[in-house]
Amino acid sequence: MNVVAKIGTSSITDERGEISSAAIDKLTAEVAGLRSQGHRVVVVTSGAIAAGLPALGLSGARPADIATLQAISAVGQSRLMGAYDAALGRHGLVAGQVLLAPLDFMDRSQYLHARDTFGRLLDLGVVPVVNENDAVADDEIRYGDNDHLAALVAHLIYADLLVLLTDTTGLHSADPRLVADAPSSRRSSSSITTWSGWPADGARYGGAAGWRRSCGRPRWPPGRASGR
Repeated sequence: MNVVAKIGTSSITDERGEISSAAIDKLTAEVAGLRSQGHRVVVVTSGAIAAGLPALGLSGARPADIATLQAISAVGQSRLMGAYDAALGRHGLVAGQVLLAPLDFMDRSQYLHARDTFGRLLDLGVVPVVNENDAVADDEIRYGDNDHLAALVAHLIYADLLVLLTDTTGLHSADPRLVADAPSSRRSSSSITTWSGWPADGARYGGAAGWRRSCGRPRWPPGRASGR
């Protein structure tokens, strides 16, 4: 079975907003468990900016200008990948970095090259670790959240299952950080269309709106699970 598992920044960072090795260790242990059962797994991860901020000695308010954020992402991506490489290595697995941009899905030739690359990586027993190529992404043409990217990757590799890991308890009718008693549901339904208008926080894009977009591609059965 081909599985795509997406995890967001908030699920792999600690209370200081820095990358949590414990969270990545937990995720990679679960990936190793799936691999031991004969499944092929692709991880779609956010977190490059979160990994880059402390490396550059930046703390406090997150920079807002695109050039700075892209520079931070360039610094952080290698560190994020290093964390995955080390964690998967402890289970005898090899990680392979794949950075994607919208052009890879919009241009037929690029799309086929990406599909062939994923196929060969999986055939070689590699765990592809995917992120958007934020360092050079055009803000006018980008995914904006990795839920969307994960859905596209799942379609690309003919995934049997797409799992969107989250640190929320379900789909809330309002932003639970602002409305403490906002009703939630563990079942996806038509209500996801009207409930998912609130954005994610400044640490990442995505949120419920990202889940809605990714679940709008129903070729495979989507799943939501705890990222903690």
